[in-house]
Amino acid sequence: MIKAVIVEDEPNNVIILEGMIQEFCPHVSIAGKAGNVHKAEALIRETDPDLVFMDIEMPYGSGFDVLDRLRPARFEVIFVTAFNEYTVKAFRYSALDYLLKPIDINELLQSVSRAERNIQLKNFDRRLDGFLQSMKKLSLEMPKIGLPGKNGVVFVNVSDIMRLEANRGYTHIIIKDKRKIISSKNILEYEELLPGNKFYRVHHSHLVNLSYVNGYQRGRGGYLEMEDGAVIEVAVRRKDELMVRLGLSHNV
Repeated sequence: MIKAVIVEDEPNNVIILEGMIQEFCPHVSIAGKAGNVHKAEALIRETDPDLVFMDIEMPYGSGFDVLDRLRPARFEVIFVTAFNEYTVKAFRYSALDYLLKPIDINELLQSVSRAERNIQLKNFDRRLDGFLQSMKKLSLEMPKIGLPGKNGVVFVNVSDIMRLEANRGYTHIIIKDKRKIISSKNILEYEELLPGNKFYRVHHSHLVNLSYVNGYQRGRGGYLEMEDGAVIEVAVRRKDELMVRLGLSHNV
């Protein structure tokens, strides 16, 4: 038997995935489920699983944050994600396994079969290093991005994007020279598209380039001071991860 846990914050997704595993992967036993980063870390330490089905985006951080806290990882991971081709490409480069939502039964069976073989090899942590290197490489390969607006597409350097702000289904994108571009894409699409090692969603309405943060003001979640003079509220559930990203103490 393979002992597994599910790390996923959407209850319906947990029910669907657990049901599929019970029906089609009877040799996989679910030892527990967790819906956020802190509970996931505790669950994995407690159950010592062979396999983790890991969602990427969760409350209080991401699946990668869980792995950072548990490294070296002594278990196999199948990432469950709705991420775009940019991130999927990095998975493929690094031989990390992933399932795209909604989950296909045949792909689940193939992923579990590969995980079963890899559990014996105990080399997930090395492949995770490869993934992180691939993400850095791909972010360098993406110097420009096309921003669709009212009159066509504007191409800007990714490194020149200071911050993005959601506004009624549109996204206001503030560039280094303080130009504002209004895009018809929503902010979630940009969160998935822009490199996660540079950009962080500090609030449901704000995605910021951490390179342009001038300071942090204390508060319940706190506030970021940006180079363009904007003061941006930080959601409480995003504060801990932001502190890690900025290299600050959680007591700030």
